[in-house]
Amino acid sequence: MSTIFGKIIQRVLPAQNVFESDTLLVIKDISPKAPVHLLLIPKKEYPSFQKIPKEELVIIQEIAEVAQKLAEEFGVADNYRLLTNIGKEAGQSVFHLHFHLIGGKMLGPMA
Repeated sequence: MSTIFGKIIQRVLPAQNVFESDTLLVIKDISPKAPVHLLLIPKKEYPSFQKIPKEELVIIQEIAEVAQKLAEEFGVADNYRLLTNIGKEAGQSVFHLHFHLIGGKMLGPMA
């Protein structure tokens, strides 16, 4: 794994872990945009959402279930944003699929 997230998954780089399963790691973002800013990262390295093979889309179900659980735990279940960027022009800077769970303040409209 060659991305920063791969290095975090391999424990080469430190992170503040919030949740972990056999297939998913959730960490706190080091530059949070809101009081709650978590990154949900599959342990398997997919370059983006668009690159998940159809037979492996079950990872999205796990991400959704964990996002709902963590939104409850962090007290933002009624007001949060769950997003992923796909491609450089959409703002993707780390090419390892990850979702941002952001909440805890007024987020406003997206561009």
